[in-house]
Amino acid sequence: MNKKLVFWSIVVALGGLLFGMDVAVISGAEQEIQHLWSLSDVVHGQAIASALYGTIIGALFAGIPAEKYGRKKSLVWIGILFLISAIGSAMAPEVISFMAFRFLGGLGVGASSVVAPMFISEIAPAKSRGKLVAAFQFNIVFGILLAYFSNYLLSGMGEDAWRWMLGILTIPAVLFTVLMAFVPESPRWLMVHKNDYTQARKILAVSDPEGVDEAIAAIHRNIDEEKQKASLSTFLNKRYTKSIVLAILIAFFNQMSGINAIIYFAPRVFELAGIGKSAAFLQSAGIGLVNLVFTMLGLYLIDRLGRKKLMLIGSIGYIISLGAVAAAFYFQYLGGMVVPVLLFIFIAAHAIGQGAVIWVFISEIFPNQVRSYGQSLGSSVHWIMAAIITSIFPFFANHPQIGPAKIFLFFMLMMVLQLLWVLFRMPETKGVALEQVEAQLSSKRPGKGKKESIQTS
Repeated sequence: MNKKLVFWSIVVALGGLLFGMDVAVISGAEQEIQHLWSLSDVVHGQAIASALYGTIIGALFAGIPAEKYGRKKSLVWIGILFLISAIGSAMAPEVISFMAFRFLGGLGVGASSVVAPMFISEIAPAKSRGKLVAAFQFNIVFGILLAYFSNYLLSGMGEDAWRWMLGILTIPAVLFTVLMAFVPESPRWLMVHKNDYTQARKILAVSDPEGVDEAIAAIHRNIDEEKQKASLSTFLNKRYTKSIVLAILIAFFNQMSGINAIIYFAPRVFELAGIGKSAAFLQSAGIGLVNLVFTMLGLYLIDRLGRKKLMLIGSIGYIISLGAVAAAFYFQYLGGMVVPVLLFIFIAAHAIGQGAVIWVFISEIFPNQVRSYGQSLGSSVHWIMAAIITSIFPFFANHPQIGPAKIFLFFMLMMVLQLLWVLFRMPETKGVALEQVEAQLSSKRPGKGKKESIQTS
């Protein structure tokens, strides 16, 4: 694989590292913030979820600047948003300003979940697109690990430890913004929006030297359509109905596993399981490590086994681990490492399944003309569900009539539904050219007997 292509993909995927750190770093700060400002469970949930409200807006509207100004400029501004958020959140004197700066960081998270996978999918050859787009997910989980580890190291710094936990995000934010200067624009965007075939060919000659002519020809065949102004009405055309439903469902199920609630409140969950505060921070770092290892495995397998098989493996792992955690809390079997080990299994199932697949899959099922809208839709559904679950989790976790057992049982039942959807409705997009994906999903019946046909079962 070309070294420049790898470098470009890694730099863009650093948006995922910022994404992951921003999501996870709050886990170390949230209890101190609640105590410092004497927040009720309801207000506390809203304060912690403020970043997620930003992700919804960022995901919904990131497609507009990505289409108008290009993927590269949009990614630079995402880095700037992360930087402002990190500094402001760390220095916030009260909860309102804290929520405002966290909201700005959320805008960056939501936008990066749209633009970064979009860019990588448009520059990568079909044979390696899965692993390169999934590098975005790798950086998300690496960022989560870094956040948990830094939280553990900084937890002993006294009453202002939480400020250092949030402020450390300034380092990767500056790095990402600077390195984006060495990344080119998306060749597909250049052709469609700038009619710049020369520069697009130069970039594709680096990223996909063997398939550059085929890639240029495929985009050119659809250029008249892709040059049309993509509007909401265009996106909502029945031609894209199947893709829209697929994006909504994979994003919905991603959050109904409870993944973001566990990431955001990992130390709290461990403390509910009877683990001391210091050990809870360490176990949270364990979650980050397991996430990283199994994400790497998912990266290795995604272009070998395919998206659908990984989702099947992940769904089964979800069901087993979540059911066991629910049982552990219900029967009060909370000693030792029972709950941590079960949550490690849950994280492994997520990393190898939904975690590895979601951003790859959404970036593949929409054509270039409406890809930004499709990415925005999938990401916004993902973050809406994340915001809802995160904002209500502290209330339900501490509610005497509900508690962790019923919460984890609910998550398990949702994953049973995901398993059924994967088995009977989710298509396989492994190794299929982006233009062919569009043709297959737009047709009444997927083509059969072809090497690149999409199979739903």
